[in-house]
Amino acid sequence: MKFSKELRKQEILVLMYRIFLAYVFYQIARLLFWYFNKDLIKIDSVSDYIKLAYHGTAFDTTAILYVNSLFILLSIIPIIINTKKGYQKVLFWIYFVTNGIAYSMNFGDFIYYKFSQSRLTSAALQVAEHESNLSKVFIASIGQHPFVLIWFVVLMALWVFLYKKVKIKESRPAKLLPYFLSSVIILCITVVLVVGGIRGDFRHSTRPINMVDANRFVTNPLQGNVVLNSTFSFFRTLGTNNFKEVHFVDEKYIEENVQPYKLYDRKVEKRPNIVIFIVESFGREYSGAFNKDKNIKDYISYTPFMDSLAGRSLIFPNTFANGRQSIHGMSSVLAGIPSLTDAFTGSPYSNQKIQSIVSVCNELGYDTSFYHGAPNGSMGFLGFGNILGFKHYFGKTEFNHDADFDGMWAIWDEPFLQYFAKNVGKKQPFMATVFTASSHHPFKIPEKYKGKFRKGKIEMHEPIQYTDYAIKKYFETAKKQPWFNNTIFVFTGDHTNQVYYPEYEKAMNRFAVPLIFYSPNPEYQLNGVNPEMAQQIDIYPTLADLIGYNKPIRSWGRSLVSDKNYPSVVVNSDGTSEQFMIGNYIYRFDGKEITGVYNKTDLGLENNLISTLKTAEVEKGKLTAKAWYQDYMDRVINRKLN
Repeated sequence: MKFSKELRKQEILVLMYRIFLAYVFYQIARLLFWYFNKDLIKIDSVSDYIKLAYHGTAFDTTAILYVNSLFILLSIIPIIINTKKGYQKVLFWIYFVTNGIAYSMNFGDFIYYKFSQSRLTSAALQVAEHESNLSKVFIASIGQHPFVLIWFVVLMALWVFLYKKVKIKESRPAKLLPYFLSSVIILCITVVLVVGGIRGDFRHSTRPINMVDANRFVTNPLQGNVVLNSTFSFFRTLGTNNFKEVHFVDEKYIEENVQPYKLYDRKVEKRPNIVIFIVESFGREYSGAFNKDKNIKDYISYTPFMDSLAGRSLIFPNTFANGRQSIHGMSSVLAGIPSLTDAFTGSPYSNQKIQSIVSVCNELGYDTSFYHGAPNGSMGFLGFGNILGFKHYFGKTEFNHDADFDGMWAIWDEPFLQYFAKNVGKKQPFMATVFTASSHHPFKIPEKYKGKFRKGKIEMHEPIQYTDYAIKKYFETAKKQPWFNNTIFVFTGDHTNQVYYPEYEKAMNRFAVPLIFYSPNPEYQLNGVNPEMAQQIDIYPTLADLIGYNKPIRSWGRSLVSDKNYPSVVVNSDGTSEQFMIGNYIYRFDGKEITGVYNKTDLGLENNLISTLKTAEVEKGKLTAKAWYQDYMDRVINRKLN
């Protein structure tokens, strides 16, 4: 019996050492993640970082045990041959194949956190499902950020080296019965520990930890991404469905304070055409017209044409995106449906009848079309466009000139926007949406324009200038078209991208996009600067109002050009919590409770007032945020979006 105990003791100690190595390397990945994103995630001191890293151990535990469950089982299962060299070699490969894949997820976030604003989730699978150029994207990413790959290779090599430093001596139990009995006990204890570790807690009554729990340990919500690791966030969101009906208020409260149905009564004799530009990665930071009053030191604009257009338009310099990815921008702008922790477009409920600016225009006899220069079906736009009811879709296939393909994503913006300008308007009135593509990773511009634009301070500055130039050339062509003078143009970004100025490193400003309404027809009175809070989901009701749709519309947004005083609730999600801007405050909500209250000027979410501020306005704001969430879930789940 003693010999058997000694045998298993050796195996258990070596197993513990091997799992301990995973903890060490996950902490190294955490440090590197923060280092690569320290301009976005502010940590004031070494002690603050250590505190975050300490709390991150619980999330590392879940990730490590998810990945190593099979390895742990095969390490302790009593089959006598456990210590043989051949068996240990099999364990070695299982350990490093599974851990290597899982560990690499964290390295991807070193770069893409800047764009996604959240740790990796299973939503990435929904994006990848519609892309055929992932290998090109990967190669380009490595080419632009070789040190990420170098760090990964070096750390994996070190991990292998340390793993091999401690080996198991080959042995055989002298007595099989004691060996099996002790192994069963060890196995039972291990199962309990593994299950508890994966849950994040050993109490039966406690739900397993999830991404929201990372925010329990931080003073600034962005720091929650340091507590998390990408392996945890990916596995924890696999197969999840956070769409659940809730009940916080009665329907009367929703009708009075959320008002999900709006009615406008504008009289329009000749319905205008509508052209909507959803400009890839068009963060508000890049455009000078939206930063005149921001007091940003040494500010430089990279959109000269859009700035000039803004001077002849109605603009909203305090506009926010309602999602984090391109497909979120499409649902927000066109259908007034924001994406919360889980994206609506990737949910089981996206395939339903949806009232949108597309359906409204179809009802009024408009010719509706969607343009995107990528391979047809890319990004899920074609599928969602069909759900919304676009009559026509024009992509790379219809453009039919591959010489203008950028080699990775889509047709370059300039030639595709020329095609767009000349192809629309064959039937009027029309509503056309174009989703640009060039202002995006890998931040390239056509060879013929090399040297034409300033490099700027970050990679994004050069391609956004190219897109701005492409839009300028588009207008030169559009002005010659017979439909131009009776057209309303809308410009916004789908989401933000790289950040240079500290003002836009703030948590809420990671959703800061521009919003422009322009028309050469003075009848629509689209001019001036409106400082009110606005959002992408306001575009649909605003356009429905401007074209004279006088029936009730289902919309959580509101017309920005109406005198009707419908409530304004600006909403988005950082991937772990929902964020509501209501009145003078910002509220963070985890699906059950309000976890933060911030002054609306505190865009960095640095001073949580929830424990000190108990005014009537704040209490009503909390209830309204919950009411909005309740109505959203009810309408999405019970298919009431028409």
